[in-house]
Amino acid sequence: MIGASKKTDQLEEGYIRGPAGELIPDYDTNFKYFNDGDLIDGVVVGLERDEVLVDVGYKSEGVIPLKELSVSRNVNPKELLEEGQEIKIVVVQKEDSEGRLILSKKRADYEEAWEEIEVANKEGKCVNGKVVEIVKGGLILNVGVRGFLPASLIELTRVKELDQYRGQELECKIIEINRSRNNVVLSRKAILNTDQNTEKQKVLEKLNVGENIKGQISSIVDFGAFVDLGGVDGLIHISEISWDHVNHPSEVLSVNQEVEVQVLDIDNKKARVSLGLKQTQDDPWKEQLDGYEIDQEIKGKITKILPFGVFIEFDDLEGLIHISELSAEHIEDPKEAFEVGQEVTTKLIGIDLSRRRISLSIKQMQSEATKDASKEEKEVKAEEKKVAAKAETEDTKAATKEDVASTEETKEAEAEIDEKEVKAEEKKVAAKAKTEETKEPEAEIDEKEEVKAEKAKKATKTKKADKKEDKEKKPISKEDEGLLEKLAHGPTKIEDEKVDNVPEANTLEDVLDQMKKSHGAKK
Repeated sequence: MIGASKKTDQLEEGYIRGPAGELIPDYDTNFKYFNDGDLIDGVVVGLERDEVLVDVGYKSEGVIPLKELSVSRNVNPKELLEEGQEIKIVVVQKEDSEGRLILSKKRADYEEAWEEIEVANKEGKCVNGKVVEIVKGGLILNVGVRGFLPASLIELTRVKELDQYRGQELECKIIEINRSRNNVVLSRKAILNTDQNTEKQKVLEKLNVGENIKGQISSIVDFGAFVDLGGVDGLIHISEISWDHVNHPSEVLSVNQEVEVQVLDIDNKKARVSLGLKQTQDDPWKEQLDGYEIDQEIKGKITKILPFGVFIEFDDLEGLIHISELSAEHIEDPKEAFEVGQEVTTKLIGIDLSRRRISLSIKQMQSEATKDASKEEKEVKAEEKKVAAKAETEDTKAATKEDVASTEETKEAEAEIDEKEVKAEEKKVAAKAKTEETKEPEAEIDEKEEVKAEKAKKATKTKKADKKEDKEKKPISKEDEGLLEKLAHGPTKIEDEKVDNVPEANTLEDVLDQMKKSHGAKK
C-alpha cells in the first residue's frame, strides 16, 4: 500500500496537481523569466520569409524580426539559419503590442562579436568577414558587427572597381574600434604588407645600389612613378626621370611601360627603393662642361638674385655665386650690389656633377686681380732693377774700357816718357861728351880770369890804401862806415847785396857811391 501510494504521487516532470488534483503545467518551475537586454540561448523552431521563431523556454515562442536577424540587409533567413539550430539572442522586448517576445540575433552577434573584436585588437589578431555591402569609399564586412574597409586599404595599391569584392570572404586586421559608436575600421593591406614583406626582403636582398634593373610602371603620381620590380615597388622621383625639366611624369612615362632604371638607394627598414631613369641615359650637361676647368675665368649675365647669392648664365649653363663669394667686402643683400642682366666676370671654383651645380666666385677674381697687379708691379720693379743692373754693367764695361784705354794711354805715355828719358839721357851723354871737349878752353878762360882778378885785387888794395889815407884826412859818415863794414866781409856779401855786378871802381869813394845807388834801388 505504501508503495502504491508513492507510485501514484510521482508526477511527470514539469507538471503539478491543480486544486482538484488534476495535472497542470508547473509554470513557475519550467518557464523562464527575462528582462530586456538579457542574452539568452534558444532553438530555431520556424523559418518564415520575414521572421524566425525561436523556443527560449517561455510560455510562447520568441520572434526575431528580419531587421534584427543580421547586420546584413535583406537577407533570406533560410540561407542564414536552419530549424533545430541553437543560437544566442538578446531580449529586445518581453511583450510587444501583440504580446510577443521580441528577440534579436543581430544584437547577440554584436555582443559576442565585440568581445572577440576587442580581444583580437588587443592581441593583434586578424578577423574574417564577408563583404555584405559596397559603399562610397570602401566595403562593409560582417565581422559580427559592421566593419568598414576603406578602398585604399583593400590592396597594396588603390583599387577603383569595388564590385569584384561583393560576397567575398576577406581576412583583415583591425586598425580602429569604437564600441560606443559601433565603429570598426579594417585593413586588408596591412595583412598583405605582412605577407609581402617577406617577399620584399627576398627581392631587396638581391638589389644593389648602382645596378641597372628592368621593371614595369605600376602607377604614376604627381611626384613621380612607381615601378614594379617583382615583389617590391620602387619610386622614380620626378627629378630623376629625365635630365631635362619635366612638369609631370605622364609627359615621359605611362602605366605598364617597360623601363630600365638604376637603383639609387635602398631602405631595408621601410622596404623602399629609390630609382633613377635618367641615370641610364647620357647626361648632356656633362658634355656641355667639356673644356671647362677649375680656376677658369668665365663671363656671364645675372639671371636671378636671391638672398643667398646670384645665378649667372653662360654658354647655356647656369652657375651660382654664393653671397660669401660675391665680394671681398661684406654684402648684406646681393640686390644692393648687383642687378638682373648685369654682365660680370667670375672664376670657376667648383663643379658638382652628381647635383649638377656650378660654383663661381667674383671675390677670388678680385683677389687674383690684386695678386696680378702686385705681381706686375713686382715684375716692373724687377725689370727696372734688371735695366739698372744692365746699365750699371754697361757703365762698368765702359769704365773698364776707359780704364783699359787710360792704361793704354798711360802705357803709351810711359813709353813716350821712357823714350824722352832715353833721349834726354842720350843728350846728357852727348852734352857730357861735349863738356869734356870744352873743358880745356874753359880752363884757359878761367886762368885768364884768375889773372884779371889778381890784378883787380891789387888795384883794390891800392885804392883802399889811398882811401885810408883820405879817411884819416876826412871824417867818414856812419852810413859809409856801415857800407865799409859790409865791404870788409869780402866779395860774398857784396854778391848777397846784389853788387857783384858793380862796375870796376878805381877808388873807394867810387865803390861807396855805387853801393849806395844799389842799396837805394833795392829799397
